[in-house]
Amino acid sequence: MLKAVLLDVDGTLVDSNALHAEAWERSFSHFGVHVDFHIVLRQIGMGGDQLLPIFIPEQQLATTGKAIERYRKELFMREYLMYVRPFPHVRQLVEHMLDSGLQVAIASSASKEELQSYKKIARIEDLIQEETTSEDAEKSKPHPDIFAAALERLGVKADEAVSIGDTPYDAEASSRAGVLPVGVTSGGWSQQDLQRAGCVEVYKNVTDLLAHFEDSVFGTALKQVRKRA
Repeated sequence: MLKAVLLDVDGTLVDSNALHAEAWERSFSHFGVHVDFHIVLRQIGMGGDQLLPIFIPEQQLATTGKAIERYRKELFMREYLMYVRPFPHVRQLVEHMLDSGLQVAIASSASKEELQSYKKIARIEDLIQEETTSEDAEKSKPHPDIFAAALERLGVKADEAVSIGDTPYDAEASSRAGVLPVGVTSGGWSQQDLQRAGCVEVYKNVTDLLAHFEDSVFGTALKQVRKRA
């Protein structure tokens, strides 16, 4: 029985992926590591613990990894956060899910500080019941830790939840946690990319999902619950 929804944020609820990629590119450059913006962009969705080893040699990672990540966070909060915008109908979708009897939690690779800002930007800070971030997990996406922590906080089983995310890393992490993943292409990945990663349904964005909610995996599951009642 479907009881909960686990929401990603970056690229799903707010338009921030390209901003994150640019902040990472500049941060790497500050430490003498030159990377291509488009390659970095394809890694957004992972937490820093998973992204850094892709670009930093192991011996350098031990000495500069945390400094790069700290510099990136401060740079993003200072120069990029002001440009983050919510995707349309985020609040309406969350309200509709709550009205349908679903619990709603955020399961994000963002930091806690970033997440608090995102909730205000998306106007959902009063709607979210639980949240987990990269700080609540030993390993970030595509590992399942963040989703497992969200399930524990909600008190629901993996087969009682569905996730929504915009990257293959969201889908992989969700599947590894035993949670059915739904995808949105608003973060820049294609429908085929997300389906290959395991998404059972893919929508253009949250507006598209809201418009087709009754025919989605959410609506179908809720109809079954009503029939049993």
